[in-house]
Amino acid sequence: MKRFDEERREMIQLLIDRGISDKRVLDAMSKVPRHMFVQDAFVSRAYDDCALPIGYSQTISQPYTVAFMTEACNVKEGEKVLEIGTGSGFQAAILAEMGIRVFTIERNYQLLNEARKRLDKLGYRVAARVGDGTLGWSEFKPYRGILVTAGAPTIPQPLLDQLDEGGRLVIPIGGIDEQKLHIIEKQGEEFLTREIHGFKFVPLIGKRGWSN
Repeated sequence: MKRFDEERREMIQLLIDRGISDKRVLDAMSKVPRHMFVQDAFVSRAYDDCALPIGYSQTISQPYTVAFMTEACNVKEGEKVLEIGTGSGFQAAILAEMGIRVFTIERNYQLLNEARKRLDKLGYRVAARVGDGTLGWSEFKPYRGILVTAGAPTIPQPLLDQLDEGGRLVIPIGGIDEQKLHIIEKQGEEFLTREIHGFKFVPLIGKRGWSN
């Protein structure tokens, strides 16, 4: 919709100003209509650089966080990415827009059903299911990238086990109130980790995450 064009351009410029440089990520962020992934009450804020409620105590991550995690994952067209925490479906849409094969898990059936409808309406083909994201989706392993959109107390071992050689796991680790974003790359038998401060996510619930 034309009413959102200027807001979307301003969002993209903000991402560039904050250091996002991958043209594929910026192009996808400019094409996916974020206003279709937020609740009606927040449509006017759809392109603000902030997280917004989507119901069920969950949020859609701020655009910068989505762009940063996508860029950090460093995946190419045709490669497989596992997303833990479908939420609104926006992150999955960004990956699909980039030509990535997306597998996404959500523990809340209502959220997943709503996300599927949005993704189908926009023509994004994404494999999605209800489940415990902390256990991953072993049927389709290994993944070139794994993106976790909720904060965990520790790194779930099943996700490391399902990561491909040279692949990256991007996951927030820390307490309930604040986490460090861990970018973990598999190199042979080793996992090289880089930590980025200043992120806040909803809790990752599951057997290898936080309990209910």
